[in-house]
Amino acid sequence: MGYFRFRRSIKLLPGIRLNIGKKSSSVSVGVRGAHVTFGKTGTRTTVGVPGTGLSYTQVSPNHDEAGPSDGQTATSTRSPLGGLVLLLVIGLIAAAMFGSH
Repeated sequence: MGYFRFRRSIKLLPGIRLNIGKKSSSVSVGVRGAHVTFGKTGTRTTVGVPGTGLSYTQVSPNHDEAGPSDGQTATSTRSPLGGLVLLLVIGLIAAAMFGSH
């Protein structure tokens, strides 16, 4: 059986989009080929090669503000590659915004 989907993306400013879906909404910041999306379920960082369909996405879920409920200490499960990807995204965004036009 099929189902309906709803998704709408609204450009607020250059490089900033409001994404509205059936169940939630999010905000995306970035340029063609690199953007970061902030939503209630977490942060999604995407870097791609425009026009090729090739991209890499890393999802960082939001953590529970109260912390672990079983008394254990919180440990990070992020890979070190995540920091490098984020730096790459920030660099691409800065280059696109402040580079020569």
